[in-house]
Amino acid sequence: MKQSKESLKRFYFGFFLAATVLAMGVSHYASSSPDGLEKVAEDEGFLETAKDSALSGSPLADYGVAFLDNERLSVGVAGLVGVIATAVVALVLFSLVKKRR
Repeated sequence: MKQSKESLKRFYFGFFLAATVLAMGVSHYASSSPDGLEKVAEDEGFLETAKDSALSGSPLADYGVAFLDNERLSVGVAGLVGVIATAVVALVLFSLVKKRR
């Protein structure tokens, strides 16, 4: 059974809406524990030798937005930016694949 364009658009919109709600509402509750690489560096004793990345001063460094003082809002906006960026990349890739057919 072939789906109509309208039902496909509704599906994508619903998926985007769910991702947005999760990124803005639930991401604040993510674990504050160190990630795997940081945990190994801590366990092995070389965490102190780590250097900041070249992008550590960027507006979206450390899972937040640099110019927002409210931590919950900062994390939510950073998540929203990530969802939008992912959606844009997906739309471009889907468009390229569709054109090749």
